[in-house]
Amino acid sequence: MAQLLRVQNFTVSRDGFGAGEHQSLERPFGDADPGEMFAWAGATASWPNRTDPGGSRGLDDYFTRDFAHNIGAEIMGRNKFGPQRGPWQDHEWQGWWGDEPPFHTPVFVMTHHERPSFTLSDTTFHFVGGDPAAVLEQAREAAQGKDVRLGGGATTIRQFLDADLVDTLHVAVSPVKLGSGTRLWESPDELLDRFHLDVVPSASGVTHHLFWRK
Repeated sequence: MAQLLRVQNFTVSRDGFGAGEHQSLERPFGDADPGEMFAWAGATASWPNRTDPGGSRGLDDYFTRDFAHNIGAEIMGRNKFGPQRGPWQDHEWQGWWGDEPPFHTPVFVMTHHERPSFTLSDTTFHFVGGDPAAVLEQAREAAQGKDVRLGGGATTIRQFLDADLVDTLHVAVSPVKLGSGTRLWESPDELLDRFHLDVVPSASGVTHHLFWRK
C-alpha cells in the first residue's frame, strides 16, 4: 500500500486564508479567532479537548474522529510550531501544545534554522531543512508504513501542492471572512487540474472540500 500525504481538517476562511496577520505568542492564528474558525470541530463529540459531555455527531464529528487514523508522522511549517523568526533564541520554549501535544507521532518542522530534536509525551519534534520532497522522504521513513499528515500552515501546504506531492486534502471552509493573512487559495477551483473534488455542506455552517488526486 502506498503511503499517502494527507491534509486533514485544515480550516480556512471563506476568502481562503488559513490564518490572519500579526501572529504572536499569544495569538497563534494572528488576527483570526480560532474559536470562530474551528467552532465546527470544537462542537463535536470527538473533539480531543472536550471537557464536558455531549457534542455533535454526524459529518463534522466523523472528520474530527478520523484525524489520527493511520497517521504515522506529521509535517508542519515553522509558523505552525511557533511565532519566532530567524535563528532560535530560546530552546526552552517547546510549542503551543503544553506537555501533551495532540500529534502522538514524530513531527517534522520545516525551518531554515535547525535545532535539536526533543520529545514531549509520545510526540518527538524534529527540525529539518530541505525541500518538500526531502522532508517527505524523512517523514515517510519515520511513519513506518502509515500515511503522513501535512499539518500546515497554508504556505507550507502550497509548497507541497506546488511540488505535486499531496495525495488527498480535506479543507473545511468556515463562513468567517478574514480579508488578509496567509492564503491557501483564491478559489478551490485552482486545484481542479490535478484533483477530483467533492463539496459537502455541513449543518454547522462550514463546507467540507474533499480533494483526491486524479
